[in-house]
Amino acid sequence: MMTVTRLIFLSVIALMIQACATTPANKHTNETAPEVISSQGQAEIQQGAVIEARLKAIQQAIRQAAKTAGRHSSRDLIANTKVVDEWRENNHYFVQIVAVVGQQEGCQASYKKRIVATAFPIVTTGQISGNESQDLYGGIPREIMNQLMETGDFIGRNQTRTVLYARPDLAPEIISTSQYGNNTIQQLARQNNSQFVLSGVIRDFEVESTDYIRGAGLLAQAKSVLRDVIVRRGITLDVYVHDGLSGALLFQHRYSDSILGDVWIPVGYSVGSARFKSTPAGDKISRIIKMATQDIHRVFSCYPFTTRIVKINDNGLVIAAGAQDKLKVGDKFVVYGNSRNLYGLGNSQGNKQAIGLLILDAVNVQFSTGHLEVPTNIRKIKVGDWVKSW
Repeated sequence: MMTVTRLIFLSVIALMIQACATTPANKHTNETAPEVISSQGQAEIQQGAVIEARLKAIQQAIRQAAKTAGRHSSRDLIANTKVVDEWRENNHYFVQIVAVVGQQEGCQASYKKRIVATAFPIVTTGQISGNESQDLYGGIPREIMNQLMETGDFIGRNQTRTVLYARPDLAPEIISTSQYGNNTIQQLARQNNSQFVLSGVIRDFEVESTDYIRGAGLLAQAKSVLRDVIVRRGITLDVYVHDGLSGALLFQHRYSDSILGDVWIPVGYSVGSARFKSTPAGDKISRIIKMATQDIHRVFSCYPFTTRIVKINDNGLVIAAGAQDKLKVGDKFVVYGNSRNLYGLGNSQGNKQAIGLLILDAVNVQFSTGHLEVPTNIRKIKVGDWVKSW
């Protein structure tokens, strides 16, 4: 039972955060101030793992805050979360948080997520002629990846010569040579040390036919002449993001538009260049790229950070992430066994058993080392297991 002093302290903290979150006078009066929610979480302290219990208690409190706010996900609702009180009682760890829930979903990512970009093959061959730029297949995913990196929340790897879809018309289905073991997504993610895999297909890029014009007479002839100059072309892109650890499809979206006028993209025009954007077709494709980037950033910047364990030694564990991923000494990560959750990483609520908690002791550019809160747990861990920020 919390004391009167603790309740007064929480009330003062809530009022201070509310004051900071209040909409300034120079903002539009119809903007709603963020909602301040206080919630409590608890977790049992198992085998002396106090830090792990604290982390689980905070997660529970955040999920409760999300439920109170009416949000489906707890990943991206917290504009500001503070642990304002914490205590131990009857072998349980308790936390009390105050969360500021913004009207707009989104968050500031604590760590950079690694994403590998693969080629976007075209479904119907011949829709891009040999007299046009051949950079669309690799240029579209490359530009999406570059724009994601510009946000500061992602680290990109360019594998745009790799085609995941032998049958683009069946995408996002990936035809694998084996029904068992790691699939193509998992293999590619492991080889490039990436958490996510970006892929897609050019579903349509067809130029409207000029062979048939309805009607007769001078008007039909005029339409025919104009149609040879002002042409319409459809553009449809399917964009996918897979989880590199489980192979699960996490994001699927279709973007469609049409191009009127000069619909051709000259040879040598690279996606993202000023020359490319100056063409009507390049301008529409660039707009779609921007929309896809914004959607992916909104969904995945708030995802929990995940990486692999690459080495186990007497002193602890080495993970494949470091300062460039925004990791710091003292950061804490939950350790999971690779065989314990092969499917639905980040989505499954029924398989969340952790092996232990990793605390970072040293961080360099690409790798970090740390020790386990309970040292005996190291016997349960193997190379290839993964760590997760929460």
